[in-house]
Amino acid sequence: MVKAYSQEHTYKHPWERVTSASWRKFADPENKHTLSHILQVDTLNHKLESDSGKLYTTRAITIHAPGPWFLRKIVGQDICHCVESTVVDAKTRSMQLATKNLSLQKYVEVEEKIRYDPHPDNPTGWTICRQETSIRIKPLSKLASMAEKIEQKCVEKFQQNSAKGREVMERMCKYLEAESSSRGISV
Repeated sequence: MVKAYSQEHTYKHPWERVTSASWRKFADPENKHTLSHILQVDTLNHKLESDSGKLYTTRAITIHAPGPWFLRKIVGQDICHCVESTVVDAKTRSMQLATKNLSLQKYVEVEEKIRYDPHPDNPTGWTICRQETSIRIKPLSKLASMAEKIEQKCVEKFQQNSAKGREVMERMCKYLEAESSSRGISV
């Protein structure tokens, strides 16, 4: 059984500001409390293709293991290592992130995809964020009712963390807006 959900959010900020906020959200000390489930973020590699102008990055993200406390007790681990792959296309003004867990895969598979694009109703002033997440509990597949309950608890936790992420992104966008206006820069 797989639990999947999607969300859409409109940031009333230009694409350049929102994508800048996305890069900076984990590093800002003010966000540590809100994003307390994020333990560490390391950039593993980055490459800028001069022909296409696309930026490719890979980051390792260590988090408190998602899901209910009893699931962490069952698997005997309370941290999870994830990999995030990002493609930024400045020409088309698109940023795509794909994150999946590397550890705990024999128990749970989580895949999250986020895409930031200029909003069709206001392409120079707003950004639309589309997020898709799928969660699959593996060893309990034979016990479908229990697996469904655990998957639902995981979905609820991920949705809570998504709301926290949007809160941080809004705060970062406002910070970047204030920073750029004090410098006379439009970002």
